[in-house]
Amino acid sequence: MLIDARIRLAVAATVVLTCLPSPARGQAEFATDGLRVRADARGSLASLWDVANSRERLAAGQAAPLLSIRTAGRAEVPATLAYDAKARVITLGFRPSGVRVRVRATAKPTHLTFEIVGVEPADSVDAVVWGPYPTTVGATIGEIVGVARDETIAIGLQVLTLKTRGGALLNDEGSDPSRGTLAQPAPWGSVLQAFVLDRSRPRTIAGWNGQFPAMPVPPMIGETVVGAKVALFASPADRVLERIGAIEVAEGAPHPIVDGVWAKQSPDQGRSYLIAAFSESTVDELLAYTRRAGLMTLYHPEPFATWGHYTLDPKAFPNGDRGMRSAVAKSRALGIRIGVHTLTSFINTNDAYVTPVPDPRLARTGSSPLAADLDTGSTEVRVTSPAYFANEKANWLHTVVIGDELIRYRAVSASEPWTLVDCERGAFGTTPAPHRAGAAVGKLVDHPYKVFFPTIDLQDEIARNLARWFNRTGVSQLDFDGREGCLASGQGDYAQDRFVQVFYDNLDHPVINGTSTSTPYYWHINSYCNWGEPWYGGFRESMQEYRIQNQALFDRNYVPNMLGWYRLTATTSLAEMEWMLARAAGFGAGFAMSTTLEALRQNPDTPLLLDTIREWEAARRSGAFTAAQREQARNARLEFHLEPAESGWRLVPFHDTGPFRHVRTDRQPGEPTSTTWVVENRDEGQPLQFRLQVSGGGSISKIHLGVGGAPSLDLGVTLGAGESLVLDASGSARTYDAKGRQNGVVRPGRPIPRLAPGKQEVSFDCAFTGDPPSVVEVTFRTRGPADTVRPPGSSR
Repeated sequence: MLIDARIRLAVAATVVLTCLPSPARGQAEFATDGLRVRADARGSLASLWDVANSRERLAAGQAAPLLSIRTAGRAEVPATLAYDAKARVITLGFRPSGVRVRVRATAKPTHLTFEIVGVEPADSVDAVVWGPYPTTVGATIGEIVGVARDETIAIGLQVLTLKTRGGALLNDEGSDPSRGTLAQPAPWGSVLQAFVLDRSRPRTIAGWNGQFPAMPVPPMIGETVVGAKVALFASPADRVLERIGAIEVAEGAPHPIVDGVWAKQSPDQGRSYLIAAFSESTVDELLAYTRRAGLMTLYHPEPFATWGHYTLDPKAFPNGDRGMRSAVAKSRALGIRIGVHTLTSFINTNDAYVTPVPDPRLARTGSSPLAADLDTGSTEVRVTSPAYFANEKANWLHTVVIGDELIRYRAVSASEPWTLVDCERGAFGTTPAPHRAGAAVGKLVDHPYKVFFPTIDLQDEIARNLARWFNRTGVSQLDFDGREGCLASGQGDYAQDRFVQVFYDNLDHPVINGTSTSTPYYWHINSYCNWGEPWYGGFRESMQEYRIQNQALFDRNYVPNMLGWYRLTATTSLAEMEWMLARAAGFGAGFAMSTTLEALRQNPDTPLLLDTIREWEAARRSGAFTAAQREQARNARLEFHLEPAESGWRLVPFHDTGPFRHVRTDRQPGEPTSTTWVVENRDEGQPLQFRLQVSGGGSISKIHLGVGGAPSLDLGVTLGAGESLVLDASGSARTYDAKGRQNGVVRPGRPIPRLAPGKQEVSFDCAFTGDPPSVVEVTFRTRGPADTVRPPGSSR
């Protein structure tokens, strides 16, 4: 169902302003079903009354302007308030500017809205800020969604229009590099805040979070503060998502529907997906792998030949969009989505927006007049000012545009006459041309990925291009990676959300969409956030702490739990995979499994790995794990194995003993150098399993382990500092580099020694090379008794 019956009743109800008799002239009071709000004669909030709990929620002694303005370089709070109950309009007066701001206040059963409907004099305000509204609620703060809550109540502020920005006004750009400030903790509880900028006049900003000083930003005609709108609400703490859904429907805010269900309540929220490049000829094989693993989507990491116009790579898709449509049809028949990856507003240098004639709407950090005529053969370009060209904070392509020509330069002269030196004329396939003195020399915004970016007008066109491609092909999943590239327009976080809004508005079917960064307005459209990259190490090492930290952020902001991307290689083991899957079960989190067709074909354990993913994901998504099991699975030091059983699964824990240390010791000639440890096996007898970690300097080799009187285990492998070796239940020992990436397999030449129940002696020795010598730590692992895992409601 889209939203439950209680939301439907709230939305369907007649929504009229509830204006209670004002307690004093110049004051105004409004009531929703959960919140009564009073503003005083000076334009500040005087009360946020929690109706359900009969408690004041406005923090005492804190400034609480209904809204403030930025005008002529200064901030002003309101000095007067007048309320016209018939027109439902509050007029706020400001001093010394004399500005008046008219705000329509509308109370509905679920929420109260404040919308700017007029500013006098027109164009006199650079920005308007709602709040900050200080509340006494602060146990949990959703900084992106804009909700503060405790055990009984939630108070929230929602931004309802694209121009309305959620959070603190930190700079003229309107960007916030943090993860969100729509709601923030405060000593007394929390604050809620939002703002809107007048973008209708030319501005000069420090662009892209300060990387581009004095960046000129052209005006957006008609984009004033009028029309900005927020919703203030209170609800029971366990009904927040339901309440936000009702507000979206009532106010016409984005409210995406997937398979007939509001996306925020979709059963596909937080589902895992497979990332692998496919072609027209390989899509069937990769869909079979996706289906076997029980994953939601087969997601192509790099399908496009260029970003900007979004033409498919002809090598993978010789039939172009028709080939992709065929892949989508095949996936639908299997109940699988097709997804693709791109980098939002990034434009490749081989795209038609760049070559052979650059689009005049490519974003610039600034420009300078050409100081002297330039012929077609010159490799030096004279400019009036070096300011934009000498900025090396973010200048990788060193590219300028003059007319229809792109020119790359190596450096800027150290003194006048200011000159771009060692130039490449007609760069990126453009045509060298003569240029007259006075022509604008524009410095293009670029990026380490060797791309350019659009102005806001071209950005809209690119977003429409992408939406049309999705409509033509039926692809239904996308990650808005690199959303920060939209900052190149100079329009701050507004531009990031505008790209998504234009894309969303031009779709003819639902598209599940993810991101690595979020914002309050985009929250309404976004399906999931999947932060965490696999390129820096193995399953355990690559950003794992960051991935875990993200789960609390997601919980605070009503975002599905996701663990990020992991990498399945030709050497990925079952133990590695189950280590990650246990964390996913513990946090109730999905993930993306990035791989290649070659890795899937080469890994001998691929069928086992895919089956294992399917079983863990089925158990997680069915709610089969108990709270206690999930708590244990969150502990990164614990490992588990899951296997199917009648009416559910068996969850097998592994118990660690150790670590035990071995160091180089000087001994008399002939004296044994081994170390003997007493290892206790609390479980049943089983083959030896362990993890060996090398630290310090030098390296070790000739590893020897003996258990009781059994034949010893000798491994002819050399390990350096930071490297490790793992012997698991497969009977093979795997070696890992210092970043946790598997780099070898050692197969013992004789049966693995067994650990009997109880205490026993284990001897260890190795050869040391180098100074300072290495330190060896060995942790032994045993398989414990299985625990039952069943979906809720299954028979026992």
